[in-house]
Amino acid sequence: MLLNVKKRGNSLSVIIPKEMAVSMNVDDGDNIFATKTPSGYEISAYDPDFAKKMEVARRGMEKYHNALIELAK
Repeated sequence: MLLNVKKRGNSLSVIIPKEMAVSMNVDDGDNIFATKTPSGYEISAYDPDFAKKMEVARRGMEKYHNALIELAK
């Protein structure tokens, strides 16, 4: 999909067409992330830092599953 770059003050902006925003599940005020790849940048609603933190949390929940059940009582 072709996107147009516009100058806004001292910055540049890109307008995301509605069909792209819907497919990315993003709305006004949401954050999107640019991740550098070997072929350029990938723009997505996926936060790689948050994903890493969630993986650590999942491993902790698996390891301490029984203790978390007891604490929930």
